[in-house]
Amino acid sequence: MEHPPLPAAPKPPPTLATRLLGFLSGLGLATVLLVLLGLLTWLATLEQIDSGLHHTLRKYFDWRAWYLIPELGGKTVPLPLPGGYWVCALLALNLTLGGLLRWRRDWQRTGVLIAHLGIIYLLVAGAVAHHFSQRGHMLIAEGAASDAAEDYFEQVVEVAEVKDDKPAAIQVIGGKYLTDLTDAASRRVRLPALPFDVELSAYLPNAEVKALASGASPAGVAVIDGYYLLAKAAELNAEANTPACVARIVGRDGRNSEPFLLSSTARQPFSVRSDGRVFTVLLRKRLWLMPFSVRLDKFTAEFYPGTMKPSKYVSNITRSESGRDAKAVIQMNEPMRYANLTFYQASYQQLGQGPSARMASVFEVVRNPADKWPQYSLYVVTFGLLVHFITKLAGFIQDRPRPAQHD
Repeated sequence: MEHPPLPAAPKPPPTLATRLLGFLSGLGLATVLLVLLGLLTWLATLEQIDSGLHHTLRKYFDWRAWYLIPELGGKTVPLPLPGGYWVCALLALNLTLGGLLRWRRDWQRTGVLIAHLGIIYLLVAGAVAHHFSQRGHMLIAEGAASDAAEDYFEQVVEVAEVKDDKPAAIQVIGGKYLTDLTDAASRRVRLPALPFDVELSAYLPNAEVKALASGASPAGVAVIDGYYLLAKAAELNAEANTPACVARIVGRDGRNSEPFLLSSTARQPFSVRSDGRVFTVLLRKRLWLMPFSVRLDKFTAEFYPGTMKPSKYVSNITRSESGRDAKAVIQMNEPMRYANLTFYQASYQQLGQGPSARMASVFEVVRNPADKWPQYSLYVVTFGLLVHFITKLAGFIQDRPRPAQHD
Protein backbone atom coordinates (compact mmCIF):
# COMPACT_ATOMS: atom_id res chain seq x y z
CA MET A 1 0.00 0.00 0.00
CA GLU A 2 1.46 3.30 -1.08
CA HIS A 3 1.51 6.20 1.31
CA PRO A 4 0.74 9.69 0.02
CA PRO A 5 3.80 11.92 -0.22
CA LEU A 6 4.48 14.05 2.79
CA PRO A 7 3.71 17.74 2.32
CA ALA A 8 6.70 19.92 1.74
CA ALA A 9 7.93 21.73 4.78
CA PRO A 10 6.88 25.40 4.72
CA LYS A 11 9.62 27.80 3.79
CA PRO A 12 10.75 30.02 6.62
CA PRO A 13 9.71 33.64 6.22
CA PRO A 14 12.42 35.83 4.68
CA THR A 15 14.58 37.65 7.14
CA LEU A 16 14.79 41.42 7.34
CA ALA A 17 18.21 41.34 5.66
CA THR A 18 16.83 39.23 2.79
CA ARG A 19 13.91 41.59 2.25
CA LEU A 20 16.23 44.61 2.36
CA LEU A 21 18.56 43.05 -0.22
CA GLY A 22 15.58 42.21 -2.40
CA PHE A 23 14.36 45.79 -2.25
CA LEU A 24 17.77 47.36 -2.91
CA SER A 25 18.42 45.06 -5.89
CA GLY A 26 14.87 45.13 -7.27
CA LEU A 27 13.71 46.34 -10.65
CA GLY A 28 11.07 48.53 -9.01
CA LEU A 29 13.67 50.63 -7.17
CA ALA A 30 15.74 50.94 -10.35
CA THR A 31 12.69 52.23 -12.25
CA VAL A 32 11.87 54.81 -9.57
CA LEU A 33 15.49 56.02 -9.44
CA LEU A 34 15.72 56.40 -13.21
CA VAL A 35 12.48 58.39 -13.27
CA LEU A 36 13.78 60.63 -10.45
CA LEU A 37 17.10 61.14 -12.23
CA GLY A 38 15.33 62.14 -15.43
CA LEU A 39 13.09 64.56 -13.50
CA LEU A 40 16.05 66.13 -11.67
CA THR A 41 17.96 66.58 -14.93
CA TRP A 42 14.96 68.21 -16.62
CA LEU A 43 14.30 70.58 -13.70
CA ALA A 44 18.00 71.48 -13.39
CA THR A 45 18.14 72.29 -17.11
CA LEU A 46 15.21 74.68 -16.73
CA GLU A 47 16.42 76.26 -13.49
CA GLN A 48 19.92 77.00 -14.75
CA ILE A 49 18.45 79.53 -17.22
CA ASP A 50 17.69 81.88 -14.30
CA SER A 51 20.13 80.68 -11.63
CA GLY A 52 23.30 79.92 -13.58
CA LEU A 53 25.08 76.67 -14.33
CA HIS A 54 27.34 76.28 -11.29
CA HIS A 55 24.72 77.29 -8.72
CA THR A 56 22.26 74.81 -10.24
CA LEU A 57 24.80 71.98 -10.35
CA ARG A 58 25.61 72.52 -6.68
CA LYS A 59 21.96 72.62 -5.73
CA TYR A 60 20.90 69.51 -7.65
CA PHE A 61 23.98 67.26 -7.76
CA ASP A 62 26.33 68.20 -4.90
CA TRP A 63 27.02 65.42 -2.37
CA ARG A 64 26.02 67.80 0.47
CA ALA A 65 22.52 68.28 -1.01
CA TRP A 66 20.44 65.50 0.55
CA TYR A 67 17.24 67.07 -0.77
CA LEU A 68 16.19 70.16 -2.74
CA ILE A 69 13.21 72.34 -3.59
CA PRO A 70 13.01 73.25 -7.32
CA GLU A 71 12.55 76.85 -8.47
CA LEU A 72 11.23 77.68 -11.93
CA GLY A 73 10.89 81.21 -13.25
CA GLY A 74 11.73 82.60 -9.81
CA LYS A 75 8.88 80.69 -8.18
CA THR A 76 9.32 77.84 -5.71
CA VAL A 77 7.83 74.50 -6.74
CA PRO A 78 6.57 72.76 -3.54
CA LEU A 79 8.03 69.38 -4.51
CA PRO A 80 10.83 68.14 -2.23
CA LEU A 81 13.16 65.88 -4.20
CA PRO A 82 16.22 63.85 -3.20
CA GLY A 83 19.63 65.18 -4.25
CA GLY A 84 20.85 63.90 -7.61
CA TYR A 85 24.18 62.70 -6.16
CA TRP A 86 22.44 60.31 -3.78
CA VAL A 87 20.00 59.14 -6.44
CA CYS A 88 22.99 58.15 -8.59
CA ALA A 89 24.74 56.51 -5.61
CA LEU A 90 21.65 54.43 -4.81
CA LEU A 91 21.27 53.52 -8.49
CA ALA A 92 24.90 52.30 -8.59
CA LEU A 93 24.22 50.16 -5.50
CA ASN A 94 21.02 48.81 -7.07
CA LEU A 95 22.77 47.83 -10.29
CA THR A 96 25.67 46.23 -8.42
CA LEU A 97 23.44 44.14 -6.14
CA GLY A 98 21.10 43.30 -9.01
CA GLY A 99 23.99 42.06 -11.11
CA LEU A 100 25.45 39.98 -8.29
CA LEU A 101 22.26 38.52 -6.84
CA ARG A 102 19.97 38.19 -9.83
CA TRP A 103 22.36 37.22 -12.59
CA ARG A 104 21.55 33.80 -13.96
CA ARG A 105 24.69 31.91 -14.64
CA ASP A 106 24.11 31.23 -18.30
CA TRP A 107 26.00 32.51 -21.29
CA GLN A 108 22.95 34.19 -22.85
CA ARG A 109 22.90 36.85 -20.08
CA THR A 110 26.59 37.75 -20.35
CA GLY A 111 25.84 40.79 -22.51
CA VAL A 112 23.34 42.15 -19.96
CA LEU A 113 25.94 41.83 -17.20
CA ILE A 114 28.50 43.70 -19.31
CA ALA A 115 25.98 46.49 -19.99
CA HIS A 116 25.27 46.70 -16.24
CA LEU A 117 28.98 47.11 -15.58
CA GLY A 118 29.17 49.88 -18.19
CA ILE A 119 26.37 51.86 -16.48
CA ILE A 120 28.01 51.41 -13.06
CA TYR A 121 31.27 52.62 -14.61
CA LEU A 122 29.45 55.74 -15.87
CA LEU A 123 28.05 56.49 -12.41
CA VAL A 124 31.47 56.00 -10.79
CA ALA A 125 32.95 58.39 -13.37
CA GLY A 126 30.47 61.04 -12.28
CA ALA A 127 31.41 60.57 -8.61
CA VAL A 128 35.15 60.79 -9.36
CA ALA A 129 34.64 63.96 -11.40
CA HIS A 130 32.50 65.48 -8.63
CA HIS A 131 35.06 64.90 -5.87
CA PHE A 132 38.40 65.20 -7.65
CA SER A 133 38.01 67.55 -10.63
CA GLN A 134 39.21 71.17 -10.58
CA ARG A 135 37.38 73.94 -12.38
CA GLY A 136 38.45 77.47 -13.11
CA HIS A 137 38.27 80.13 -15.77
CA MET A 138 40.80 81.98 -17.89
CA LEU A 139 40.06 85.36 -19.48
CA ILE A 140 42.35 86.25 -22.39
CA ALA A 141 42.11 89.33 -24.61
CA GLU A 142 42.96 89.15 -28.30
CA GLY A 143 46.72 89.28 -28.70
CA ALA A 144 47.35 88.46 -25.04
CA ALA A 145 48.44 85.21 -23.39
CA SER A 146 47.97 83.52 -20.04
CA ASP A 147 49.31 80.46 -18.24
CA ALA A 148 47.07 80.50 -15.15
CA ALA A 149 43.42 79.75 -14.45
CA GLU A 150 41.41 81.25 -11.60
CA ASP A 151 39.32 78.93 -9.44
CA TYR A 152 35.58 79.64 -9.45
CA PHE A 153 35.03 79.45 -5.70
CA GLU A 154 38.09 78.81 -3.50
CA GLN A 155 39.51 81.91 -1.83
CA VAL A 156 43.13 81.86 -0.62
CA VAL A 157 45.51 84.22 1.14
CA GLU A 158 48.70 84.94 -0.78
CA VAL A 159 51.78 86.19 1.10
CA ALA A 160 54.70 87.31 -1.07
CA GLU A 161 57.95 89.15 -0.61
CA VAL A 162 58.45 92.13 -2.92
CA LYS A 163 61.78 92.08 -4.78
CA ASP A 164 62.59 94.46 -7.61
CA ASP A 165 59.00 95.75 -7.43
CA LYS A 166 57.67 92.27 -8.17
CA PRO A 167 56.17 89.60 -5.90
CA ALA A 168 58.48 86.64 -5.34
CA ALA A 169 58.35 83.38 -3.37
CA ILE A 170 54.57 83.47 -3.01
CA GLN A 171 53.18 81.50 -0.04
CA VAL A 172 49.55 80.37 -0.45
CA ILE A 173 47.21 79.69 2.48
CA GLY A 174 44.46 77.43 1.15
CA GLY A 175 40.76 78.05 1.50
CA LYS A 176 40.30 75.12 3.91
CA TYR A 177 42.15 77.19 6.54
CA LEU A 178 39.64 80.05 6.16
CA THR A 179 36.10 78.80 5.76
CA ASP A 180 35.65 77.51 9.33
CA LEU A 181 36.86 80.72 11.01
CA THR A 182 33.42 82.03 11.94
CA ASP A 183 32.45 84.03 15.04
CA ALA A 184 35.43 84.23 17.44
CA ALA A 185 37.44 81.40 15.88
CA SER A 186 41.01 82.16 14.77
CA ARG A 187 43.93 80.23 13.35
CA ARG A 188 47.66 80.84 13.28
CA VAL A 189 49.13 79.63 9.99
CA ARG A 190 52.84 78.92 10.23
CA LEU A 191 55.03 80.07 7.34
CA PRO A 192 58.54 78.67 8.00
CA ALA A 193 60.00 80.26 4.86
CA LEU A 194 59.07 83.77 6.08
CA PRO A 195 60.13 85.75 9.17
CA PHE A 196 56.57 85.69 10.52
CA ASP A 197 53.33 83.72 10.67
CA VAL A 198 49.81 84.90 9.82
CA GLU A 199 46.83 84.78 12.15
CA LEU A 200 43.41 84.74 10.47
CA SER A 201 39.96 85.24 11.99
CA ALA A 202 36.40 86.52 11.41
CA TYR A 203 36.02 85.03 7.93
CA LEU A 204 32.84 86.07 6.10
CA PRO A 205 31.91 84.30 2.83
CA ASN A 206 30.28 87.47 1.50
CA ALA A 207 31.04 90.84 3.01
CA GLU A 208 31.46 94.54 2.34
CA VAL A 209 34.12 96.81 3.79
CA LYS A 210 32.31 99.78 5.37
CA ALA A 211 33.70 103.04 6.68
CA LEU A 212 32.68 103.84 10.23
CA ALA A 213 31.71 107.36 9.18
CA SER A 214 28.85 105.93 7.11
CA GLY A 215 27.11 104.61 10.23
CA ALA A 216 27.63 102.80 13.51
CA SER A 217 29.23 99.37 13.26
CA PRO A 218 27.13 96.34 14.25
CA ALA A 219 27.58 95.08 17.80
CA GLY A 220 30.47 92.70 18.27
CA VAL A 221 32.21 93.68 15.02
CA ALA A 222 35.79 94.91 15.23
CA VAL A 223 36.57 98.34 13.81
CA ILE A 224 40.06 98.55 12.28
CA ASP A 225 41.50 101.86 11.06
CA GLY A 226 37.97 103.26 10.81
CA TYR A 227 36.60 100.35 8.78
CA TYR A 228 34.67 97.18 9.59
CA LEU A 229 33.26 94.16 7.76
CA LEU A 230 29.53 94.07 7.09
CA ALA A 231 28.20 90.57 6.38
CA LYS A 232 25.95 90.21 3.35
CA ALA A 233 23.61 87.44 2.24
CA ALA A 234 25.25 84.88 -0.03
CA GLU A 235 24.77 85.59 -3.72
CA LEU A 236 22.68 83.20 -5.78
CA ASN A 237 25.70 82.82 -8.02
CA ALA A 238 28.47 81.81 -5.59
CA GLU A 239 31.13 83.17 -7.97
CA ALA A 240 29.90 86.69 -7.21
CA ASN A 241 30.52 86.43 -3.45
CA THR A 242 33.14 88.82 -2.03
CA PRO A 243 34.70 87.18 1.06
CA ALA A 244 36.70 89.03 3.69
CA CYS A 245 38.50 88.33 6.96
CA VAL A 246 40.68 89.85 9.67
CA ALA A 247 44.41 89.14 9.72
CA ARG A 248 47.46 90.03 11.76
CA ILE A 249 51.19 89.31 11.53
CA VAL A 250 52.77 87.19 14.30
CA GLY A 251 56.54 87.68 14.51
CA ARG A 252 59.02 85.00 15.50
CA ASP A 253 59.41 86.77 18.84
CA GLY A 254 55.69 86.20 19.50
CA ARG A 255 54.70 89.86 19.14
CA ASN A 256 51.56 90.55 17.13
CA SER A 257 51.04 93.39 14.69
CA GLU A 258 47.90 95.47 14.63
CA PRO A 259 45.03 93.63 12.89
CA PHE A 260 44.10 94.56 9.34
CA LEU A 261 41.26 93.71 6.96
CA LEU A 262 41.58 91.48 3.91
CA SER A 263 38.87 91.68 1.25
CA SER A 264 38.60 90.10 -2.17
CA THR A 265 37.40 93.47 -3.48
CA ALA A 266 40.66 95.24 -2.52
CA ARG A 267 42.47 96.68 -5.52
CA GLN A 268 45.87 96.60 -3.81
CA PRO A 269 47.35 94.06 -1.38
CA PHE A 270 48.13 94.95 2.23
CA SER A 271 51.84 95.78 2.74
CA VAL A 272 53.88 94.52 5.68
CA ARG A 273 57.48 95.33 6.75
CA SER A 274 59.49 92.73 8.67
CA ASP A 275 63.25 92.58 9.26
CA GLY A 276 63.76 95.36 6.71
CA ARG A 277 61.91 93.40 4.02
CA VAL A 278 58.59 94.23 2.34
CA PHE A 279 55.78 91.68 2.01
CA THR A 280 52.27 91.80 0.60
CA VAL A 281 49.17 89.98 1.88
CA LEU A 282 46.23 89.48 -0.46
CA LEU A 283 42.89 87.65 -0.35
CA ARG A 284 41.89 86.40 -3.80
CA LYS A 285 40.60 83.41 -5.72
CA ARG A 286 43.12 80.62 -6.05
CA LEU A 287 45.26 80.53 -9.18
CA TRP A 288 46.58 77.31 -10.67
CA LEU A 289 49.33 77.34 -13.24
CA MET A 290 49.12 75.56 -16.57
CA PRO A 291 52.06 73.56 -17.96
CA PHE A 292 51.82 75.78 -21.06
CA SER A 293 50.58 79.23 -22.07
CA VAL A 294 47.62 80.08 -24.27
CA ARG A 295 47.54 83.11 -26.60
CA LEU A 296 44.26 84.27 -28.15
CA ASP A 297 45.00 85.07 -31.78
CA LYS A 298 41.46 85.78 -32.97
CA PHE A 299 37.92 85.70 -31.58
CA THR A 300 34.79 85.60 -33.74
CA ALA A 301 31.12 85.43 -32.74
CA GLU A 302 27.94 84.72 -34.70
CA PHE A 303 24.45 85.57 -33.46
CA TYR A 304 20.96 84.39 -34.27
CA PRO A 305 19.29 86.82 -36.74
CA GLY A 306 17.70 89.81 -35.03
CA THR A 307 19.00 88.89 -31.56
CA MET A 308 22.12 89.20 -29.42
CA LYS A 309 21.92 85.51 -28.52
CA PRO A 310 25.14 83.85 -29.71
CA SER A 311 24.78 80.90 -32.05
CA LYS A 312 28.51 80.29 -32.23
CA TYR A 313 31.73 81.77 -30.95
CA VAL A 314 35.17 80.59 -31.90
CA SER A 315 38.63 81.21 -30.45
CA ASN A 316 41.75 80.65 -32.52
CA ILE A 317 44.59 80.14 -30.06
CA THR A 318 48.29 79.32 -29.98
CA ARG A 319 49.49 76.90 -27.33
CA SER A 320 53.14 77.45 -26.33
CA GLU A 321 55.15 74.87 -24.42
CA SER A 322 58.94 74.55 -24.03
CA GLY A 323 59.57 76.89 -26.95
CA ARG A 324 57.20 75.06 -29.29
CA ASP A 325 53.95 76.51 -30.64
CA ALA A 326 50.82 74.67 -31.74
CA LYS A 327 47.66 76.14 -33.26
CA ALA A 328 44.22 75.06 -32.01
CA VAL A 329 40.57 76.09 -32.25
CA ILE A 330 38.20 76.19 -29.26
CA GLN A 331 34.51 76.70 -29.87
CA MET A 332 31.11 75.85 -28.45
CA ASN A 333 30.79 72.08 -27.91
CA GLU A 334 34.31 71.56 -29.29
CA PRO A 335 36.81 71.92 -26.43
CA MET A 336 40.58 71.54 -26.52
CA ARG A 337 41.98 68.59 -24.57
CA TYR A 338 45.67 68.61 -23.75
CA ALA A 339 47.93 67.58 -20.83
CA ASN A 340 44.98 66.24 -18.78
CA LEU A 341 43.23 69.62 -19.10
CA THR A 342 40.08 70.52 -21.03
CA PHE A 343 39.44 74.06 -22.28
CA TYR A 344 35.78 74.91 -22.99
CA GLN A 345 34.56 78.07 -24.72
CA ALA A 346 32.48 79.40 -21.83
CA SER A 347 31.72 83.02 -22.80
CA TYR A 348 33.31 86.22 -24.04
CA GLN A 349 33.71 89.88 -23.04
CA GLN A 350 34.43 93.21 -24.65
CA LEU A 351 37.26 95.04 -22.92
CA GLY A 352 37.08 98.81 -23.23
CA GLN A 353 35.03 101.05 -25.50
CA GLY A 354 35.49 102.68 -28.88
CA PRO A 355 38.27 101.96 -31.37
CA SER A 356 40.60 100.63 -28.65
CA ALA A 357 38.09 97.99 -27.51
CA ARG A 358 39.29 94.40 -27.65
CA MET A 359 37.38 91.15 -27.54
CA ALA A 360 38.31 88.58 -24.92
CA SER A 361 37.48 84.90 -24.55
CA VAL A 362 36.53 83.29 -21.26
CA PHE A 363 37.61 79.66 -21.17
CA GLU A 364 36.46 77.20 -18.55
CA VAL A 365 39.47 75.07 -17.62
CA VAL A 366 38.79 71.63 -16.14
CA ARG A 367 41.24 69.12 -14.73
CA ASN A 368 39.21 65.91 -14.45
CA PRO A 369 40.87 62.51 -13.85
CA ALA A 370 37.71 60.84 -15.17
CA ASP A 371 37.38 63.01 -18.28
CA LYS A 372 37.31 60.07 -20.72
CA TRP A 373 35.54 57.60 -18.46
CA PRO A 374 31.99 58.40 -19.69
CA GLN A 375 33.15 57.74 -23.25
CA TYR A 376 34.73 54.45 -22.24
CA SER A 377 31.60 53.45 -20.32
CA LEU A 378 29.50 53.94 -23.45
CA TYR A 379 31.87 51.63 -25.29
CA VAL A 380 31.35 48.99 -22.57
CA VAL A 381 27.54 49.36 -22.69
CA THR A 382 27.54 49.18 -26.49
CA PHE A 383 29.72 46.08 -26.42
CA GLY A 384 27.44 44.47 -23.83
CA LEU A 385 24.32 45.13 -25.90
CA LEU A 386 26.05 43.79 -28.99
CA VAL A 387 27.02 40.59 -27.14
CA HIS A 388 23.44 40.26 -25.87
CA PHE A 389 22.05 40.66 -29.39
CA ILE A 390 24.45 38.10 -30.84
CA THR A 391 23.76 35.55 -28.08
CA LYS A 392 20.00 35.96 -28.49
CA LEU A 393 20.31 35.61 -32.26
CA ALA A 394 22.47 32.51 -31.88
CA GLY A 395 19.97 30.98 -29.44
CA PHE A 396 17.08 31.72 -31.78
CA ILE A 397 18.86 30.10 -34.73
CA GLN A 398 19.81 27.06 -32.65
CA ASP A 399 16.28 26.53 -31.27
CA ARG A 400 14.49 27.11 -34.57
CA PRO A 401 12.78 23.86 -35.74
CA ARG A 402 14.44 22.37 -38.76
CA PRO A 403 12.27 21.23 -41.75
CA ALA A 404 11.72 17.47 -41.98
CA GLN A 405 13.78 15.69 -44.57
CA HIS A 406 11.96 13.42 -47.07
CA ASP A 407 13.43 10.43 -48.81
